[in-house]
Amino acid sequence: MKKKVLSLLLTGTMVAAMLAGCGGSGASDSAGGAAAGTDSSAGSASTDNAAAPAGDAAGGEETLTVWCWDPAFNMNAMYEAEKVYQKDHPNFKLNVVETPWEDVQTKVTTAATSNDLSTLPDILLMQDNAFQKNVISFPSAFVDLTGCGVDYSQFAAGKTAYSVIDGKNYGVPFDNGAVVACYRTDMLEQAGLTVADFTDITWDKYIENGKKVLEATGKPLISMQAGECDLIMMMMQSAGSSLFNEDGTANIVNNDTLKVVMETYKALKDAGVLVEVNSWDEYVGSFVSGDVAGTINGCWIMASIQTAADQSGKWAITNMPSLVGASGATNYSNNGGSSWAVTANCQNTALAFDFLKSTFAGSTELYDNILPSGALATWAPAGDSSAYGVGNDFFGGDAVSAKIVEYSTKVPSNITGVYYYEARDAVATAITNYINGSSVETELQTAESTVNFNMGK
Repeated sequence: MKKKVLSLLLTGTMVAAMLAGCGGSGASDSAGGAAAGTDSSAGSASTDNAAAPAGDAAGGEETLTVWCWDPAFNMNAMYEAEKVYQKDHPNFKLNVVETPWEDVQTKVTTAATSNDLSTLPDILLMQDNAFQKNVISFPSAFVDLTGCGVDYSQFAAGKTAYSVIDGKNYGVPFDNGAVVACYRTDMLEQAGLTVADFTDITWDKYIENGKKVLEATGKPLISMQAGECDLIMMMMQSAGSSLFNEDGTANIVNNDTLKVVMETYKALKDAGVLVEVNSWDEYVGSFVSGDVAGTINGCWIMASIQTAADQSGKWAITNMPSLVGASGATNYSNNGGSSWAVTANCQNTALAFDFLKSTFAGSTELYDNILPSGALATWAPAGDSSAYGVGNDFFGGDAVSAKIVEYSTKVPSNITGVYYYEARDAVATAITNYINGSSVETELQTAESTVNFNMGK
Protein backbone atom coordinates (compact mmCIF):
# COMPACT_ATOMS: atom_id res chain seq x y z
CA MET A 1 0.00 0.00 0.00
CA LYS A 2 1.16 3.49 -0.64
CA LYS A 3 -0.43 5.90 1.73
CA LYS A 4 0.41 9.49 2.51
CA VAL A 5 -2.29 10.82 4.77
CA LEU A 6 -2.86 13.28 7.52
CA SER A 7 -3.77 12.11 10.97
CA LEU A 8 -7.38 11.25 11.65
CA LEU A 9 -9.54 14.21 12.69
CA LEU A 10 -12.41 12.69 14.56
CA THR A 11 -13.81 15.43 16.80
CA GLY A 12 -14.80 18.98 16.03
CA THR A 13 -11.49 20.29 17.38
CA MET A 14 -9.14 17.73 15.81
CA VAL A 15 -6.10 18.72 13.75
CA ALA A 16 -4.30 16.86 10.98
CA ALA A 17 -0.98 15.62 12.24
CA MET A 18 0.63 12.76 10.40
CA LEU A 19 1.34 10.70 7.33
CA ALA A 20 0.46 7.05 7.08
CA GLY A 21 1.23 4.18 4.80
CA CYS A 22 1.39 0.49 4.23
CA GLY A 23 4.61 -0.01 2.36
CA GLY A 24 6.08 1.58 -0.72
CA SER A 25 6.76 5.22 -1.62
CA GLY A 26 8.73 5.58 1.59
CA ALA A 27 5.49 5.61 3.55
CA SER A 28 4.89 3.91 6.86
CA ASP A 29 2.57 0.98 7.31
CA SER A 30 1.05 2.48 10.42
CA ALA A 31 -2.11 4.45 10.31
CA GLY A 32 -0.35 6.48 12.92
CA GLY A 33 2.81 7.55 11.22
CA ALA A 34 5.36 7.98 8.52
CA ALA A 35 9.08 8.46 8.42
CA ALA A 36 9.19 11.57 10.55
CA GLY A 37 11.97 14.04 10.12
CA THR A 38 11.02 16.79 12.52
CA ASP A 39 11.84 17.28 16.17
CA SER A 40 9.34 17.55 18.99
CA SER A 41 9.86 19.16 22.35
CA ALA A 42 6.72 17.71 23.91
CA GLY A 43 7.00 15.72 27.10
CA SER A 44 10.23 14.84 28.83
CA ALA A 45 11.43 12.61 26.01
CA SER A 46 14.57 12.83 23.96
CA THR A 47 14.47 12.96 20.19
CA ASP A 48 18.16 12.19 19.79
CA ASN A 49 18.25 9.41 17.22
CA ALA A 50 20.92 7.55 19.20
CA ALA A 51 19.15 5.39 21.74
CA ALA A 52 20.09 5.73 25.39
CA PRO A 53 20.94 2.49 27.19
CA ALA A 54 17.88 0.58 28.25
CA GLY A 55 19.67 -0.62 31.36
CA ASP A 56 18.86 2.53 33.36
CA ALA A 57 15.75 0.81 34.68
CA ALA A 58 17.84 -1.96 36.19
CA GLY A 59 19.69 0.58 38.35
CA GLY A 60 16.53 1.42 40.29
CA GLU A 61 15.40 4.34 38.15
CA GLU A 62 11.95 4.02 36.62
CA THR A 63 13.07 4.84 33.08
CA LEU A 64 12.16 3.18 29.80
CA THR A 65 13.51 3.91 26.34
CA VAL A 66 11.04 3.81 23.45
CA TRP A 67 11.52 3.88 19.69
CA CYS A 68 8.71 5.19 17.50
CA TRP A 69 8.09 7.63 14.68
CA ASP A 70 5.94 10.72 14.04
CA PRO A 71 6.20 13.35 16.80
CA ALA A 72 2.60 14.50 16.44
CA PHE A 73 1.03 11.06 16.55
CA ASN A 74 2.92 8.06 17.95
CA MET A 75 5.44 10.04 20.01
CA ASN A 76 2.70 12.31 21.32
CA ALA A 77 0.79 9.22 22.45
CA MET A 78 3.84 8.08 24.42
CA TYR A 79 4.26 11.50 26.04
CA GLU A 80 0.63 11.39 27.13
CA ALA A 81 1.04 7.83 28.41
CA GLU A 82 4.02 8.99 30.44
CA LYS A 83 1.89 11.71 32.08
CA VAL A 84 -0.88 9.25 32.93
CA TYR A 85 1.54 6.72 34.42
CA GLN A 86 3.41 9.37 36.41
CA LYS A 87 0.30 10.08 38.47
CA ASP A 88 0.90 6.84 40.37
CA HIS A 89 4.62 6.59 39.59
CA PRO A 90 6.13 10.09 40.05
CA ASN A 91 9.69 8.88 39.43
CA PHE A 92 8.80 7.32 36.08
CA LYS A 93 10.37 8.74 32.93
CA LEU A 94 10.34 7.87 29.24
CA ASN A 95 13.18 8.40 26.83
CA VAL A 96 11.34 8.50 23.50
CA VAL A 97 13.72 8.32 20.56
CA GLU A 98 12.31 9.48 17.25
CA THR A 99 13.02 6.58 14.90
CA PRO A 100 11.41 6.34 11.43
CA TRP A 101 9.84 2.96 10.73
CA GLU A 102 12.41 2.07 8.11
CA ASP A 103 15.15 2.66 10.70
CA VAL A 104 13.33 0.59 13.31
CA GLN A 105 13.22 -2.33 10.89
CA THR A 106 16.88 -1.92 9.92
CA LYS A 107 18.07 -1.62 13.52
CA VAL A 108 16.07 -4.66 14.65
CA THR A 109 17.42 -6.73 11.75
CA THR A 110 20.99 -5.64 12.41
CA ALA A 111 20.79 -6.32 16.15
CA ALA A 112 19.21 -9.73 15.72
CA THR A 113 21.47 -10.96 12.92
CA SER A 114 24.61 -9.79 14.78
CA ASN A 115 23.45 -11.43 18.02
CA ASP A 116 23.89 -8.10 19.80
CA LEU A 117 20.56 -6.98 21.20
CA SER A 118 22.14 -4.33 23.45
CA THR A 119 21.39 -1.63 20.88
CA LEU A 120 17.63 -2.14 21.15
CA PRO A 121 15.33 -0.05 23.37
CA ASP A 122 12.95 -1.34 26.02
CA ILE A 123 9.86 -0.79 23.88
CA LEU A 124 9.43 -0.15 20.17
CA LEU A 125 6.55 0.43 17.79
CA MET A 126 6.05 -2.21 15.12
CA GLN A 127 3.93 -2.02 11.98
CA ASP A 128 1.18 -4.61 12.31
CA ASN A 129 1.79 -6.20 8.92
CA ALA A 130 5.47 -6.66 9.79
CA PHE A 131 4.96 -7.96 13.32
CA GLN A 132 4.73 -11.67 12.58
CA LYS A 133 7.60 -11.44 10.12
CA ASN A 134 9.92 -9.93 12.71
CA VAL A 135 9.03 -12.22 15.60
CA ILE A 136 9.20 -15.34 13.43
CA SER A 137 12.51 -14.23 11.87
CA PHE A 138 14.07 -12.96 15.12
CA PRO A 139 12.33 -14.78 18.01
CA SER A 140 15.11 -14.02 20.47
CA ALA A 141 14.67 -10.26 20.04
CA PHE A 142 11.18 -9.96 21.54
CA VAL A 143 9.51 -10.76 24.85
CA ASP A 144 6.42 -12.93 25.12
CA LEU A 145 3.70 -10.70 26.62
CA THR A 146 1.09 -13.40 27.12
CA GLY A 147 1.41 -13.28 30.91
CA CYS A 148 2.15 -9.57 31.25
CA GLY A 149 -1.23 -8.71 32.75
CA VAL A 150 -2.80 -7.16 29.66
CA ASP A 151 -6.41 -8.22 29.13
CA TYR A 152 -6.32 -8.95 25.41
CA SER A 153 -10.03 -9.74 25.36
CA GLN A 154 -10.64 -5.99 25.60
CA PHE A 155 -8.91 -5.38 22.26
CA ALA A 156 -10.36 -6.01 18.83
CA ALA A 157 -9.54 -9.64 18.00
CA GLY A 158 -8.53 -8.83 14.42
CA LYS A 159 -6.09 -6.19 15.66
CA THR A 160 -4.59 -8.40 18.36
CA ALA A 161 -4.03 -11.25 15.90
CA TYR A 162 -1.34 -9.29 14.04
CA SER A 163 1.05 -9.74 16.98
CA VAL A 164 0.13 -13.33 17.93
CA ILE A 165 2.64 -16.02 16.97
CA ASP A 166 2.14 -19.67 17.91
CA GLY A 167 -0.65 -18.67 20.25
CA LYS A 168 1.50 -16.20 22.19
CA ASN A 169 1.04 -12.41 22.40
CA TYR A 170 4.05 -10.31 21.48
CA GLY A 171 2.43 -6.90 21.10
CA VAL A 172 0.09 -4.43 22.79
CA PRO A 173 -2.27 -3.05 20.13
CA PHE A 174 -2.22 0.69 19.52
CA ASP A 175 -3.88 2.69 16.73
CA ASN A 176 -7.02 1.79 14.85
CA GLY A 177 -7.07 0.88 11.16
CA ALA A 178 -10.69 -0.29 10.96
CA VAL A 179 -12.07 0.13 7.45
CA VAL A 180 -14.75 2.73 6.80
CA ALA A 181 -16.80 3.41 3.70
CA CYS A 182 -17.10 7.17 3.21
CA TYR A 183 -19.68 8.81 0.95
CA ARG A 184 -20.61 12.26 -0.33
CA THR A 185 -24.21 12.42 0.84
CA ASP A 186 -25.09 15.23 -1.57
CA MET A 187 -24.07 13.05 -4.52
CA LEU A 188 -26.00 10.09 -3.18
CA GLU A 189 -29.08 12.30 -2.87
CA GLN A 190 -28.89 13.14 -6.57
CA ALA A 191 -29.35 9.42 -7.21
CA GLY A 192 -32.18 9.14 -4.69
CA LEU A 193 -29.97 7.33 -2.18
CA THR A 194 -28.78 7.85 1.39
CA VAL A 195 -25.95 6.35 3.43
CA ALA A 196 -28.50 3.88 4.82
CA ASP A 197 -28.66 2.35 1.32
CA PHE A 198 -24.94 1.56 1.69
CA THR A 199 -25.03 0.14 5.22
CA ASP A 200 -24.74 -3.63 5.77
CA ILE A 201 -24.85 -4.26 2.02
CA THR A 202 -23.07 -6.67 -0.35
CA TRP A 203 -20.70 -5.72 -3.15
CA ASP A 204 -23.42 -6.66 -5.64
CA LYS A 205 -25.70 -4.06 -4.07
CA TYR A 206 -22.81 -1.59 -4.02
CA ILE A 207 -22.38 -2.00 -7.78
CA GLU A 208 -26.13 -1.60 -8.30
CA ASN A 209 -26.17 1.60 -6.23
CA GLY A 210 -22.97 2.77 -7.89
CA LYS A 211 -24.54 2.56 -11.32
CA LYS A 212 -27.36 4.80 -10.10
CA VAL A 213 -24.89 7.36 -8.78
CA LEU A 214 -22.87 7.20 -12.00
CA GLU A 215 -25.99 7.77 -14.09
CA ALA A 216 -27.21 10.65 -11.93
CA THR A 217 -23.91 12.47 -11.36
CA GLY A 218 -21.43 11.14 -13.90
CA LYS A 219 -19.17 10.24 -10.96
CA PRO A 220 -17.81 6.80 -10.03
CA LEU A 221 -18.31 5.72 -6.43
CA ILE A 222 -14.70 4.92 -5.70
CA SER A 223 -11.12 5.23 -6.95
CA MET A 224 -8.09 3.05 -6.30
CA GLN A 225 -4.44 3.30 -7.22
CA ALA A 226 -3.57 1.12 -10.21
CA GLY A 227 -1.07 -1.63 -9.51
CA GLU A 228 -1.85 -1.69 -5.79
CA CYS A 229 -4.05 -4.13 -3.91
CA ASP A 230 -5.26 -2.24 -0.86
CA LEU A 231 -8.91 -2.91 -1.66
CA ILE A 232 -8.14 -6.53 -2.50
CA MET A 233 -6.60 -7.09 0.93
CA MET A 234 -9.45 -5.30 2.70
CA MET A 235 -11.98 -7.48 0.89
CA MET A 236 -10.07 -10.65 1.76
CA GLN A 237 -9.74 -9.86 5.44
CA SER A 238 -13.44 -8.94 5.63
CA ALA A 239 -14.10 -12.65 5.00
CA GLY A 240 -11.32 -13.83 7.31
CA SER A 241 -9.14 -14.98 4.43
CA SER A 242 -5.35 -14.69 4.18
CA LEU A 243 -2.63 -15.16 1.58
CA PHE A 244 -0.97 -17.70 3.87
CA ASN A 245 -1.99 -20.81 5.76
CA GLU A 246 -1.27 -21.22 9.46
CA ASP A 247 1.78 -23.35 8.65
CA GLY A 248 3.25 -20.47 6.61
CA THR A 249 2.60 -21.95 3.17
CA ALA A 250 1.13 -19.79 0.43
CA ASN A 251 -2.66 -19.77 0.17
CA ILE A 252 -3.26 -18.34 -3.29
CA VAL A 253 -4.08 -20.95 -5.96
CA ASN A 254 -6.74 -22.70 -3.89
CA ASN A 255 -7.98 -19.55 -2.17
CA ASP A 256 -11.65 -19.42 -3.18
CA THR A 257 -12.16 -16.10 -1.39
CA LEU A 258 -9.33 -14.50 -3.35
CA LYS A 259 -10.95 -15.65 -6.58
CA VAL A 260 -14.24 -14.01 -5.53
CA VAL A 261 -12.36 -10.84 -4.59
CA MET A 262 -10.62 -10.62 -7.96
CA GLU A 263 -13.87 -11.18 -9.81
CA THR A 264 -15.60 -8.56 -7.68
CA TYR A 265 -12.85 -6.01 -8.27
CA LYS A 266 -13.04 -6.54 -12.03
CA ALA A 267 -16.84 -6.23 -11.92
CA LEU A 268 -16.50 -2.89 -10.13
CA LYS A 269 -14.11 -1.61 -12.77
CA ASP A 270 -16.09 -2.99 -15.72
CA ALA A 271 -19.26 -1.30 -14.41
CA GLY A 272 -17.51 2.07 -14.18
CA VAL A 273 -18.23 2.19 -10.46
CA LEU A 274 -14.50 2.04 -9.71
CA VAL A 275 -11.87 4.10 -11.51
CA GLU A 276 -8.12 3.52 -11.22
CA VAL A 277 -5.66 6.40 -10.86
CA ASN A 278 -1.89 6.50 -11.24
CA SER A 279 -0.64 7.73 -7.86
CA TRP A 280 -1.49 8.19 -4.20
CA ASP A 281 -1.83 11.93 -4.68
CA GLU A 282 -4.30 11.36 -7.51
CA TYR A 283 -6.21 8.95 -5.31
CA VAL A 284 -6.62 11.51 -2.51
CA GLY A 285 -7.33 14.25 -5.02
CA SER A 286 -10.12 12.23 -6.61
CA PHE A 287 -12.39 12.35 -3.57
CA VAL A 288 -11.23 15.70 -2.20
CA SER A 289 -12.03 17.35 -5.53
CA GLY A 290 -15.33 15.51 -5.94
CA ASP A 291 -14.30 13.43 -8.95
CA VAL A 292 -15.65 10.36 -7.14
CA ALA A 293 -18.52 10.06 -4.69
CA GLY A 294 -16.66 8.23 -1.94
CA THR A 295 -13.83 5.99 -0.84
CA ILE A 296 -13.21 2.86 1.24
CA ASN A 297 -10.07 2.59 3.37
CA GLY A 298 -8.68 2.52 6.89
CA CYS A 299 -10.36 5.08 9.13
CA TRP A 300 -7.29 7.31 8.97
CA ILE A 301 -8.39 8.30 5.42
CA MET A 302 -10.99 10.55 7.05
CA ALA A 303 -8.21 13.02 7.80
CA SER A 304 -7.53 13.54 4.10
CA ILE A 305 -11.24 13.87 3.41
CA GLN A 306 -11.50 16.63 5.98
CA THR A 307 -8.87 18.75 4.26
CA ALA A 308 -11.70 19.80 1.92
CA ALA A 309 -13.23 22.23 4.42
CA ASP A 310 -15.91 23.36 1.99
CA GLN A 311 -17.37 19.83 2.06
CA SER A 312 -18.11 19.85 5.80
CA GLY A 313 -21.46 18.26 6.51
CA LYS A 314 -21.56 16.57 3.11
CA TRP A 315 -19.88 13.31 4.15
CA ALA A 316 -21.00 10.25 6.08
CA ILE A 317 -19.38 6.95 7.03
CA THR A 318 -20.65 3.42 7.37
CA ASN A 319 -19.30 -0.12 7.12
CA MET A 320 -17.90 -1.68 3.95
CA PRO A 321 -19.78 -4.05 1.61
CA SER A 322 -19.50 -7.81 2.15
CA LEU A 323 -18.44 -10.39 -0.42
CA VAL A 324 -21.05 -12.50 -2.18
CA GLY A 325 -20.20 -16.18 -2.31
CA ALA A 326 -17.35 -16.05 0.20
CA SER A 327 -17.48 -18.13 3.34
CA GLY A 328 -17.32 -16.02 6.49
CA ALA A 329 -18.11 -12.76 4.70
CA THR A 330 -18.60 -9.71 6.97
CA ASN A 331 -18.87 -5.94 6.52
CA TYR A 332 -15.68 -5.25 8.49
CA SER A 333 -11.97 -5.16 7.78
CA ASN A 334 -8.71 -3.40 8.67
CA ASN A 335 -6.05 -1.47 6.79
CA GLY A 336 -3.00 -0.09 8.56
CA GLY A 337 -1.96 0.23 12.19
CA SER A 338 0.81 -0.64 14.62
CA SER A 339 1.45 -2.20 18.04
CA TRP A 340 3.98 -1.88 20.87
CA ALA A 341 6.60 -4.59 21.44
CA VAL A 342 8.95 -5.18 24.38
CA THR A 343 12.45 -6.18 23.30
CA ALA A 344 14.65 -8.81 24.88
CA ASN A 345 17.08 -6.02 25.81
CA CYS A 346 14.60 -4.60 28.31
CA GLN A 347 16.27 -4.72 31.74
CA ASN A 348 13.06 -4.10 33.67
CA THR A 349 10.30 -6.05 31.99
CA ALA A 350 8.07 -5.75 35.07
CA LEU A 351 8.08 -1.97 34.65
CA ALA A 352 7.51 -2.19 30.90
CA PHE A 353 4.63 -4.62 31.39
CA ASP A 354 2.97 -2.49 34.06
CA PHE A 355 3.39 0.70 32.05
CA LEU A 356 1.75 -0.77 28.94
CA LYS A 357 -0.95 -2.52 30.96
CA SER A 358 -1.81 0.68 32.83
CA THR A 359 -1.85 2.99 29.82
CA PHE A 360 -2.45 1.59 26.34
CA ALA A 361 -4.31 -1.41 27.81
CA GLY A 362 -5.97 0.28 30.75
CA SER A 363 -6.56 4.03 30.58
CA THR A 364 -9.58 5.75 29.04
CA GLU A 365 -7.93 9.01 30.12
CA LEU A 366 -4.99 8.31 27.82
CA TYR A 367 -7.19 7.59 24.83
CA ASP A 368 -9.30 10.70 25.52
CA ASN A 369 -6.11 12.78 25.62
CA ILE A 370 -4.71 11.46 22.33
CA LEU A 371 -7.99 11.43 20.41
CA PRO A 372 -7.52 15.03 19.15
CA SER A 373 -4.24 13.99 17.48
CA GLY A 374 -6.07 11.26 15.59
CA ALA A 375 -5.03 8.28 17.72
CA LEU A 376 -8.19 6.21 17.74
CA ALA A 377 -8.25 3.18 20.03
CA THR A 378 -8.82 -0.48 19.34
CA TRP A 379 -9.17 -0.91 23.12
CA ALA A 380 -12.91 -1.42 23.46
CA PRO A 381 -13.46 0.39 26.81
CA ALA A 382 -12.21 3.63 25.23
CA GLY A 383 -15.22 3.61 22.94
CA ASP A 384 -17.49 4.07 25.96
CA SER A 385 -15.82 7.35 26.89
CA SER A 386 -17.83 10.55 26.49
CA ALA A 387 -15.06 11.93 24.27
CA TYR A 388 -15.72 9.18 21.74
CA GLY A 389 -19.41 10.03 21.75
CA VAL A 390 -18.86 13.60 20.51
CA GLY A 391 -20.41 14.22 17.10
CA ASN A 392 -18.27 15.25 14.16
CA ASP A 393 -19.86 18.10 12.21
CA PHE A 394 -17.87 17.27 9.08
CA PHE A 395 -19.55 13.87 9.00
CA GLY A 396 -23.05 15.12 9.62
CA GLY A 397 -22.74 15.25 13.40
CA ASP A 398 -22.24 11.48 13.63
CA ALA A 399 -20.25 10.13 16.60
CA VAL A 400 -17.78 8.54 14.21
CA SER A 401 -15.12 7.76 16.84
CA ALA A 402 -17.38 5.42 18.80
CA LYS A 403 -18.68 3.90 15.57
CA ILE A 404 -15.19 3.06 14.35
CA VAL A 405 -14.19 1.45 17.64
CA GLU A 406 -17.29 -0.72 17.32
CA TYR A 407 -16.31 -1.65 13.76
CA SER A 408 -12.84 -2.65 14.93
CA THR A 409 -14.25 -5.20 17.36
CA LYS A 410 -15.89 -7.03 14.45
CA VAL A 411 -12.88 -7.30 12.12
CA PRO A 412 -11.89 -10.91 11.28
CA SER A 413 -8.26 -11.82 11.92
CA ASN A 414 -5.84 -12.78 9.18
CA ILE A 415 -2.38 -14.28 8.80
CA THR A 416 0.45 -12.06 7.56
CA GLY A 417 3.52 -14.22 8.08
CA VAL A 418 7.07 -13.54 6.92
CA TYR A 419 6.41 -12.95 3.20
CA TYR A 420 3.30 -10.78 3.42
CA TYR A 421 4.64 -7.91 1.31
CA GLU A 422 6.02 -10.23 -1.37
CA ALA A 423 2.62 -11.91 -1.59
CA ARG A 424 0.83 -8.55 -1.83
CA ASP A 425 3.05 -7.53 -4.73
CA ALA A 426 2.42 -10.82 -6.53
CA VAL A 427 -1.35 -10.47 -6.11
CA ALA A 428 -1.25 -6.85 -7.29
CA THR A 429 0.40 -8.02 -10.51
CA ALA A 430 -2.18 -10.80 -10.83
CA ILE A 431 -5.04 -8.31 -10.54
CA THR A 432 -3.59 -6.08 -13.23
CA ASN A 433 -3.09 -8.96 -15.64
CA TYR A 434 -6.54 -10.37 -14.93
CA ILE A 435 -8.17 -7.02 -15.68
CA ASN A 436 -6.20 -6.89 -18.91
CA GLY A 437 -7.57 -10.23 -20.10
CA SER A 438 -5.65 -13.06 -18.45
CA SER A 439 -7.52 -15.79 -16.60
CA VAL A 440 -7.92 -15.89 -12.82
CA GLU A 441 -6.47 -19.39 -12.65
CA THR A 442 -3.35 -18.46 -14.63
CA GLU A 443 -2.65 -15.38 -12.55
CA LEU A 444 -3.19 -17.10 -9.21
CA GLN A 445 -0.81 -19.88 -10.23
CA THR A 446 1.82 -17.35 -11.30
CA ALA A 447 1.39 -15.38 -8.07
CA GLU A 448 1.78 -18.45 -5.87
CA SER A 449 4.82 -19.61 -7.85
CA THR A 450 6.38 -16.17 -7.34
CA VAL A 451 5.75 -16.29 -3.59
CA ASN A 452 7.11 -19.84 -3.33
CA PHE A 453 10.26 -18.77 -5.18
CA ASN A 454 10.73 -15.89 -2.72
CA MET A 455 10.25 -18.36 0.12
CA GLY A 456 12.88 -20.65 -1.37
CA LYS A 457 10.41 -23.41 -2.20
